[in-house]
Amino acid sequence: MSTILNVADLALHFPVKSGFFRRSSEFLRAVDGVSFSLEVGKTLGLVGESGCGKSTLGRAILRLYDPTSGKLALNETDYTTLSQRQLLPLRRQVQMVFQDPFASLNPRHTVGTILEDPMRLHGMERSADRLRERAKELLRRVGLPTDAYGKFPHEFSGGQRQRIAIARAISLEPKVIVCDEAVSALDVSVQSQVLNLLLELQRELGLSYLFISHDLAVVRHMSDMVAVMYLGQIVEITDADSIYRNPRHPYTQALLSAIPEPEVSTRKRARQILSGDVPSAINMPVGCRFQSRCPKVHDRCRTEAPLLRDIESNPGHRVACHLAD
Repeated sequence: MSTILNVADLALHFPVKSGFFRRSSEFLRAVDGVSFSLEVGKTLGLVGESGCGKSTLGRAILRLYDPTSGKLALNETDYTTLSQRQLLPLRRQVQMVFQDPFASLNPRHTVGTILEDPMRLHGMERSADRLRERAKELLRRVGLPTDAYGKFPHEFSGGQRQRIAIARAISLEPKVIVCDEAVSALDVSVQSQVLNLLLELQRELGLSYLFISHDLAVVRHMSDMVAVMYLGQIVEITDADSIYRNPRHPYTQALLSAIPEPEVSTRKRARQILSGDVPSAINMPVGCRFQSRCPKVHDRCRTEAPLLRDIESNPGHRVACHLAD
């Protein structure tokens, strides 16, 4: 498979201003050396606790935030340092579906305007009739009636609004879509419908997804590969089957142990409850960032930061843990 998106050693540090003169003497390291690649037509699931940097990473990939360092490449085109004008042609190829369908749509605009404006901005259509026809075609594709064209966002349910947001995302015929907690704000009964819509669009349009979520059951349903993020770094990444069948990082093991079991079983899964405090993203600990919460911590963890590396017994399964082998 060919690679559509490559992220190499990406970092995003926010200055923390303090003192009378509001000088920046410290930095919050929201994303700190993240690397991965996304293949054409595949889904990479990105999981982790709230505050680990998942959404910030997604926004950095869209260049909504300018990276501090590292490299972003789309189809081998480096767009890390491009100006906003130079980015415009590339923005068509990477789009985003945000978490909150109530906040991501302009309440003053009709659905037709919401869908037409991106196409007009990027010069895809000039004719008003063609824009209207294309907008109604997008509504049909995401399972909404064409009479939604003249309505406002407040006239729709949360699931319908997210379908509108998805229609807007595919309106520019992108190659990559970042789904940032795209179903977490929806009722459980609606989540599966939206997820199935995303999978259907992926098959029809050849889309690649970066699927950000804290729900590991949803990620398993959606993803070909899964990356686990903790405190700004990826601590484990491999194919979905391997990470759910044989997680190697203690943090991944704890996350998976918390997934509710839908069926009553005589074989109970041991729940791993993490203790200790999450370190500050401003004052990172020396050594492993998970050491204060890890049940398997030892002396080496407190002095040497583990590298994200392949497990000898399973090449392609990368883990940042001294005890992975």
